[in-house]
Amino acid sequence: MKVLGIESSCDETACAIVEDGKNILSNVVATQIPFHRIYSGVVPEIASRKHVEWILPVVKQALKEADLTLSDIDAVASTNRPGLMGSLLVGLTFGKTLAWSTGKPFIAINHMLGHLYAAHLVNDIEYPYIGLLVSGGHSIICKVNGFDDIEVMGTTVDDSVGEAFDKVAKFYGLGYPGGVIIDGLAKKGNAAAADFPMPKLDGKEHRYDVSFSGLKTAVIHQCDMFWNKDFEKTNENMCAAFQETACRTIASRLFRAVDDTGLKTVVAGGGVAANSRLRELLAERSDVKCIFPPLKLCGDNGAMIAGVAYHFLKRGDRSGIDTTACARIVQFKKGLLRGMGPGKK
Repeated sequence: MKVLGIESSCDETACAIVEDGKNILSNVVATQIPFHRIYSGVVPEIASRKHVEWILPVVKQALKEADLTLSDIDAVASTNRPGLMGSLLVGLTFGKTLAWSTGKPFIAINHMLGHLYAAHLVNDIEYPYIGLLVSGGHSIICKVNGFDDIEVMGTTVDDSVGEAFDKVAKFYGLGYPGGVIIDGLAKKGNAAAADFPMPKLDGKEHRYDVSFSGLKTAVIHQCDMFWNKDFEKTNENMCAAFQETACRTIASRLFRAVDDTGLKTVVAGGGVAANSRLRELLAERSDVKCIFPPLKLCGDNGAMIAGVAYHFLKRGDRSGIDTTACARIVQFKKGLLRGMGPGKK
């Protein structure tokens, strides 16, 4: 079964064709970074307008690279949550229209389920396992029992880790996107240059939760207070110390979930899963198998949407033409993360 997947939740216009949930026939991503760099962040209105401009050429390119026509496609899938509302509506509307006009089944996909599935595209992974979703909008630690059966154990109580990276980079004028730039500068610095505080969340209900607001404040407004005077105050050293604290915060809560559940496999997804220091820290536990997607599948892409959609379709699930977009993860709480459209169970 060949599924055409469309992803437009933020600032990437993406389309891919995946066969049987595994074989990537094409994967086209048009990035808007140059258009948002001047603002040091994504401007929603610009993002949605670029999606409108690029969606048709990107879909055509995906078909061309796969050497297929629309008649060869068995189903169409689009992201419908969460994300920027205007951006979501472009990809969702295009996908629904394409499916309706060609008589193909349509399925709406939760963006977060896509990120969790990305590693499955290039690895054979058995359920259950501990999942780590880290991106500009989310920081989630969960137990994954199946492709759409996710038990959320912990999340951020304030900023996401990707948001903290972007805001620190913006404050210091390092450039955009912040996560990639900080990762690069950190390799030239020393993490011992500053001792930034790790969050202390009390109570059983916060056992797996993370927080990055205090760390962001310390790096931006209180940097001198935590600086080691034996080190020169450079951007490289600051980035190394900040990144080390942020990644250790994630690793500490993640490994707590591993130890409590006894599950020794961790699967990561999302843009921050590309961070080199996070990958190093998670590899330090010899008793834990950590699986990451390839770098090209960490960011937003259509392959992860088409891949997970295959399993919904195989099970017989479909989304109605009345399915709409939602900026938030509506069907999301500790214990449940679903990927179907509104009203589907």
